[in-house]
Amino acid sequence: MMETLDFERAWLAKFSTCLDEAAGEETRQQVMAGSAALSAQSSSEEVIAWTQGAMERLGMLVDEGTASQVMACCACQYPKQGLQAARQAYEETGDLVAVHRMLQAQFEAFLRNSLELKEEHVEEVVSRGWGLAGILDGDRIFATKIPKSGYLAAYMEESDPEKRRQYYCHCPRVREVLETHESLPVTYCYCGAGFYKGIWEEILREPVEVEVLESVLGGDEVCSIAVYLPMRTQ
Repeated sequence: MMETLDFERAWLAKFSTCLDEAAGEETRQQVMAGSAALSAQSSSEEVIAWTQGAMERLGMLVDEGTASQVMACCACQYPKQGLQAARQAYEETGDLVAVHRMLQAQFEAFLRNSLELKEEHVEEVVSRGWGLAGILDGDRIFATKIPKSGYLAAYMEESDPEKRRQYYCHCPRVREVLETHESLPVTYCYCGAGFYKGIWEEILREPVEVEVLESVLGGDEVCSIAVYLPMRTQ
């Protein structure tokens, strides 16, 4: 199961640190049991089996809120340097609408210039409210992940719902689970929700909360996340 050479060990190291910080050393040791044998060379069957066991142990040892906190901490993060213009604009103006507009423009430029999507696909992605900025609704962001960049064009052309879900997820573990018809709890998807948590905490420099609303792991067509921003004083 090789997405990148060090994906397994790097993710496991983050998971271990997040467990220690949120749940303590004893819980970390119990949940991480058996992980030392995993690496980028491990089979998908080994990785899925261990992950299923780890999530089961996590669910037994901590409450749902703590489990979600652990998983959100494990997320891949948007490069911080790409958020500094938005962060500075927010510091100077406090204008959340303007900052949201900046992120949307940044995202659309990424679709056109980096991914080189056909304009019809760019328009479809934007019309669905997918991507980096999401939809701003007062003090909430409703964000829908785009399919994994490397599979986005294939996703847009695919008509089979099952294959579309397999193309969709950014996580190699989840793609393997979907392909093999195994299962993981939707709590695992807080790892993806943490991506948006990291974006807005970097911009606002305040804690934000996230909630998974839809997930391909749960049989939905997309993964959507609510980001609850700190209440702003008028």
